[in-house]
Amino acid sequence: MLAVLGFATLGSFMLLVMRKYLSAFTAIMITPIAAALIAGKGAKLGDMIINGLDTVAPTAALLLFAVLYFGLMMEAKLFEPVSQAIVRASKGDPVRIVVGTAVLALLVALDGDGTTSYMIICSAFLPVYRRLGMNPLILATLAAMALGTISGTTPWGGAATRGVSVLHLDATEYFVHMIGPMALTSLAIIAVAYWLGLRERGKIDPEKLAAYKLDIASGEAFEPVKADWRMWFNAALTLVLMVLLILEVAELLVLFMVAFVIALLVNVRSISDQQDLIKRQAANAVPVMILVLAAGVFTGVMTDAGMIKAMANAALSVVPDSMGSAIPVFTAVLALPLGFFMSNDAYWFGVVPVLAESAAHYGIAANEIARAGAIGQILHMMGPTSAPLWVLLGLMKAELGDFQKHALRWGIPVSIAYIAFAALTGAISFA
Repeated sequence: MLAVLGFATLGSFMLLVMRKYLSAFTAIMITPIAAALIAGKGAKLGDMIINGLDTVAPTAALLLFAVLYFGLMMEAKLFEPVSQAIVRASKGDPVRIVVGTAVLALLVALDGDGTTSYMIICSAFLPVYRRLGMNPLILATLAAMALGTISGTTPWGGAATRGVSVLHLDATEYFVHMIGPMALTSLAIIAVAYWLGLRERGKIDPEKLAAYKLDIASGEAFEPVKADWRMWFNAALTLVLMVLLILEVAELLVLFMVAFVIALLVNVRSISDQQDLIKRQAANAVPVMILVLAAGVFTGVMTDAGMIKAMANAALSVVPDSMGSAIPVFTAVLALPLGFFMSNDAYWFGVVPVLAESAAHYGIAANEIARAGAIGQILHMMGPTSAPLWVLLGLMKAELGDFQKHALRWGIPVSIAYIAFAALTGAISFA
């Protein structure tokens, strides 16, 4: 009874979200509450909700301060000198331009916000691509793969935040083991960029290329940004933050909270300006924070009511014992098509908890399932349910079909490589 009710709850949630009958926030709260009432557990509903909120509160706080920190760095134009340095270093060479696109896309994806990342990439490189007659779909493909790899993996990005919250994980433990696979996949993206750049080099009009090289040499290709002491301080602070994160000196929440306070005091001196900045960046942080808290309600009710366990047992009964240890790899492979066609809310809140509970019967940690699920984010960024993708296509004035035809040709191999890297480095169990 509980298993059937649980699957019906997940199906109802996915239908409501994917058909856009309700927002993810309302659907993720209404469906489990209705299921608990049907199961006759309404008297314990309050305790279930509080238990769920207790588990996701640290993740919600982490998300808030990570978005605030990187949002402040973007406003301070921390990455603008990097962008201009890449253009200068390219000297008008298409190979260097495309590789530079990939490098900048990987860097700005640390922000965790897809819309912001795409806007920065397009503003920095789209004029260059158009002036030289290069294929702008290359830019879109690299930006989507970079966002899926970095933002989709980091615990302050939208997808991994859902995984960490819905599975009640420690963000540091989840993330540290994904740094290796994430770095290797980033190198794979840069290798793809190099190959695409070589192809573009032979297609460009030599006269256009020569004129652009002259503009770069004369300094007229862009407006230079002065790197003052604040910019150097921000770069050092961000570097120290990443080092401390890797060394696990403290919890991610503590690191980002302290770093944001320091950055705020250095970059924005007046109280009114500080308040204005927080209000601006809250527009990026609050929607996802609300979803994290709602996810706590969802998992708290589903878990305490016994539905997750009953569903996992039902799913486990059809899995051969000899294949149980490979569930993380199966999850990663399954994440590719599901990530492409499903919204993150439907996948992370509806599918991943069942897989995690089933994997637990074989002694597989939920962290591995969260890492495996995050691998599908590369293809999710190319799918129709990815909201930032529509922003990217709008900026480029490109059609979805044209983009997907080009992007999937490279996104699928890179995603498969990501699975291999995660298995080889021990981030997920291979067998």
